[in-house]
Amino acid sequence: MLSHEDTELLSRVGPGTPAGEMLRRYWYPVAFAKDLTEENPTHFVRVLGEDLVLFLDKSGNAGLLQDHCAHRGASLLYGRVEERGISCAYHGWLYDTAGNCLETPAEPADSKFYLTVKMKAYPVRKLVGLYWAYLGPLPAPEIPHFDILVRRDGHHSVQLRGQVDCNYFQAMENSVDPAHLQILHQTTAGRGRVPESTTRGFTDDVVNFDFYVTEYGVMKRREYKDGRIDEHPLIFPNILRQGDGIEIRVPRDDEHMWIFEVRFRPTESGELVPEDEEPEWVDQEPHKTPLGVMHPHAVYSMNQVDHQDYMAWETQGAIPDRSVERLATTDRGVVLLRNLYKEQIEKVARGEEPMGIYRDPNHPMIDTNLTGSLVVELGLSPAAAGMR
Repeated sequence: MLSHEDTELLSRVGPGTPAGEMLRRYWYPVAFAKDLTEENPTHFVRVLGEDLVLFLDKSGNAGLLQDHCAHRGASLLYGRVEERGISCAYHGWLYDTAGNCLETPAEPADSKFYLTVKMKAYPVRKLVGLYWAYLGPLPAPEIPHFDILVRRDGHHSVQLRGQVDCNYFQAMENSVDPAHLQILHQTTAGRGRVPESTTRGFTDDVVNFDFYVTEYGVMKRREYKDGRIDEHPLIFPNILRQGDGIEIRVPRDDEHMWIFEVRFRPTESGELVPEDEEPEWVDQEPHKTPLGVMHPHAVYSMNQVDHQDYMAWETQGAIPDRSVERLATTDRGVVLLRNLYKEQIEKVARGEEPMGIYRDPNHPMIDTNLTGSLVVELGLSPAAAGMR
């Protein structure tokens, strides 16, 4: 169980909160590349409790600014993009991608007032068909070179996997809760098998499971009776790398998250794909009807693995009362993760960097055992998975 104070510590993600300050040391996908076009050059973003506008100026530069203009608060979502940045539709104040005010048109011609105006602005990068943002202190670290993001011997796809109405930490706890796989997902992950007992599901397939901490997160290890050993990681602080994909849980605020997914499939012969190949975009399948409505008023789909997960997370409550839970021996991964988060929050509070921060732009590819997952979880041959 967690005290009310610890639940608050781990759950609140806004500016100035302990977890929010720690989470701001990492990059987050905030939109798809297709969301910004010449016809639609602005896109509203809510991340870590902040309302922002992503835009693409006519010079091809992407920027991420606070939504409300510094003048009188009109939304920049309706701003006009220009060569040098974005101009507020209300009074024309022009901002560049760094948040500098370049013009205040209605002021006297010789006025230097614009030099005193500064908007909140965040760095933006484009990778695997997604725009990523960094909301922490500068200089920004690198987006880590995880194998699934940077391998070029295969094709990528991207998807908004879910719009989930609960705190992001429910999702992360689920990622170190291996006992639920064989029970919650018995109808979807059983590969056509029918369990003898729907109470036990396929629990008896598992010999044991364990966890160990790596430089970038927590590796989960599950051993099956048929000899298979499944190892895939939780990448700190908000990513599950499983099978051929990663689920990136992006906290929009304390009670909502978006889950972006990137999948990777190797080419049959191992040939490299062009560096500028755009990932395939996959449409979302909503996990409940209607979206945005909470239990018990929403009707949840239970016919996909992710939909089953989202049901379990959301029906705990937007931020559950963890002081009344009854943890068991299979919850030791949850306890490990909670302690790890608290340790990293404390490091940031002391002025130190949390785990998994990479500053060398040329650092080597990070092996998350993607090849092993392609073999064990998806049944590819070692050669087809890239073990050449």
